[in-house]
Amino acid sequence: MPATARHRRPRTNRFARVLAVAGTGAAVLALPLIGATSASAATGTTSTTVSTSPAGYSNNLDGWIRESLAIMTQKGIPGTYNGIYRNVMRESSGNPRAINLWDSNAAKGIPSKGLLQVIDPTFNAYHVAGTSFDPYDPVANITAACNYAAARYGSIDNVSSAY
Repeated sequence: MPATARHRRPRTNRFARVLAVAGTGAAVLALPLIGATSASAATGTTSTTVSTSPAGYSNNLDGWIRESLAIMTQKGIPGTYNGIYRNVMRESSGNPRAINLWDSNAAKGIPSKGLLQVIDPTFNAYHVAGTSFDPYDPVANITAACNYAAARYGSIDNVSSAY
């Protein structure tokens, strides 16, 4: 076969592709407009409230970590958002009510609790002033666990497995 011979697509396929792309693009552009016509927020009759903590942080994992980091900064406890988030996801998948009822601590009657799976004696020993005394409180749990990790490992950032 000569080197100059090349397979060419029929022109109709290119035209069909252009139409498909244009149609998809028009649909994507139209979706926000369709949704906007039925939005009740534009009328001013409804409002959306976001649950926040007394300190003004959102009441979710992101807010709990950010509030804990603010307290940790005030108290000189090292740690980063990524280090905390990584450990929370490994320990509790972000569930502040998580409890471990099957490991050796649980067998001794002191189950691990909360976002960072802290046992009560550790929580009490490393509790940070200004936070709740409830180990299920997300900010108290994160802050106490990070205080413990700082004393034991230098920072929560240095923890990469159960601690």
